[in-house]
Amino acid sequence: MRLKPVVLSLILVSTLLVGCGNKPGEEKLTQQEKNTQQQQNSQQQNAQPDVVATPSVVSDEDSLHRAASKDGSWIIIIKRDYVATKDIVLEGEFTKKDTQDPTKQVPAGRKIALYDQDQNRNKTASYSLTAPKLIVRSENARIQGGTFIGDVYVESKGFSVVDAKVQGNVYFASEELKSTFKLENNGMVTGVTEVKK
Repeated sequence: MRLKPVVLSLILVSTLLVGCGNKPGEEKLTQQEKNTQQQQNSQQQNAQPDVVATPSVVSDEDSLHRAASKDGSWIIIIKRDYVATKDIVLEGEFTKKDTQDPTKQVPAGRKIALYDQDQNRNKTASYSLTAPKLIVRSENARIQGGTFIGDVYVESKGFSVVDAKVQGNVYFASEELKSTFKLENNGMVTGVTEVKK
């Protein structure tokens, strides 16, 4: 008879100990470890991403215009020859960490990538993008690696054509914008590059 109360007492004490113990996977932390963990969590919450948006691969005209919009993507990737029936408006600013001062954000520069590449970043194919007009309103934007067929209207600083060709004219909204234009890595324009208001 005395065995029954002893067994019940042991079960009750065991239940209390299990219920009040640490949860599985939870370890006791020293105050210093807790402070370090809180500091790391705070830094992660305040961290700025290197780039605000990820690249977009264009599959149709709607995705092209969405990617080029101010809410679109930093890099617009075209993986085949493509013809757009409407003007393309490249607008919006994207940022990344400054390599000289990581506490600062600098413009990332939008890119229309008209090429494919291998895992070593060697260009393996070039493509063309045809549109009635490309209007550039993003600072430091560039066309890279293929051919844009149509006229380009530049309304922002730092536009460049990198290892690519514009088969058409490039018009600038001001002389100041034209002075920041660059042709790099055999970039070329078949038409005129002039100020047109």
